Formats: sequence, C-alpha cells, structure tokens
Amino acid sequence: MLPFSLSTPTFTTANNLPLRENLTSFRNVPNCSRIRCALDTPYGGGAGGNVQQFPRISVWDPYRRLGVNPDASEEEIWGSRNFLLQQYVGHERSEESIEAAFEKLLMASFQHRKKTKINLKSRLKKKVEESPPWIKNLLNFVELPPTEVILRRLFLFAFMGGWSVMNSAETGPAFQVAISLAACIYFLNEKTKSLGRAFIIGFGALVGGWVSGSLLVPNLPSLLLRPPWSLELLTSLVVYFFLFLACTFLK
Repeated sequence: MLPFSLSTPTFTTANNLPLRENLTSFRNVPNCSRIRCALDTPYGGGAGGNVQQFPRISVWDPYRRLGVNPDASEEEIWGSRNFLLQQYVGHERSEESIEAAFEKLLMASFQHRKKTKINLKSRLKKKVEESPPWIKNLLNFVELPPTEVILRRLFLFAFMGGWSVMNSAETGPAFQVAISLAACIYFLNEKTKSLGRAFIIGFGALVGGWVSGSLLVPNLPSLLLRPPWSLELLTSLVVYFFLFLACTFLK
C-alpha cells in the first residue's frame, strides 16, 4: 500500500492569497466602505452622500426658522433665505422648509404694504374732508395720473429743455416754447374735452412760468449760471416746468 499523509488543504483566491489572509484583509476594511447605509442618502435621493439637515426644520415661527427679526426688511429676508439654501442644498425637506417660511414672510410683507397704503389713502381722504371749503375747491382741479403718463410727459418737456440748451448759442428758445405750449394744450384738451379750458390753462401756465422765471433767475447765484446761458433761456426752462405741471396734474 502506498502511504499517504493528511495535510491541511490550502485554498487560494483569485489573487493567489490564502483564504485566512484574505478574510483578515476583508475585516480591516471600514464598514462604511463595504456597506452604505440607506440613512446616508438625502431625502428624495441624490448622489451627494450624507447631507446636513436644517436644524430648525420644524420650527413653526417663520421668522425664527429663517433666523431674522420680526422687523427685518425684505432684503434681509431674501439674504437669509439664499444663505440657508446654499448651506443645506441637496436636502429636500430642508429646502422645502426654508422656502415655505420665506413665502410666508413675503406674503406678510405684501399684505402689510397693502394695508399701509390703504390706511394712508384713508388718512389723506379724511384730511381733505376736514379741510376748509376753498382747499376742497382747489383740490378739485388737481388729479394724480398714472406713473407712465407722468414719465412720458416729463421726458417730453425735459427733451424740450435740452433742445433749448443745445441751441442756446444760435437762436432763442421761442420755437421750443411754442411747441411745448401746443403739446400742453393738446394734453389738456384730451383730458378736459374742452378746447377753451385747455387754452386758458395752457396760456396761464405759460404766463405764470415766464413771470416766475423772470423773478427767480436774476436772484440765482452766478456760480449756478453758465456764461452762454441767457436770461431768456433760463426763463424758458422754468416755463417748461410750469407747462409740465399744468398738463399733467391739472384738470
């Protein structure tokens, strides 16, 4: 009979290492490298790994949640919101909580502005009602048009003033003043539906502006006056201002 001996078999892995050494090296690998915990994944998914959660995610008060004072301005609220979103980007629940608090504060600010505007109109209306009769009659001739109308007419008369200044060395501003007067009468007639009333208000603004400019311009300091500018030119600038007020705010 052939003798045979019992020996411990040696198993090798694909890397030609003994099984015992391979198991030892596997134990030395940190657990976080072998198995990824499901809690490390941010809410809603994402490949960013463990994402920090907003600590005030469940705070009811939107001011405390965003970390701002109750009297904070809209700029401060916007700044806090943007800062927090950058800090907790990738965590969906945190972002939703921050956005919800921001929307509440923004809506509260809008309602406060609206309420303040209504209260201001109510106070002004009450003061007008309590004013003397002559003030009420005077205010009946005044109106506040939309901002777009004010800006358009302001641009027109500012253009006339600039045109007069550019041509001050050549001719007087008589032509520009005539165009401005015609524009003022046109706007007034469009508003009042009365050409006679428009002529009276327009010529009244022209005369009032010319008289006021003749009295005001000579009393201006010489440092404010450029040498090429004449008394007639500066007076016409005052006239443009009066015509703008008349065709914009009178009715």
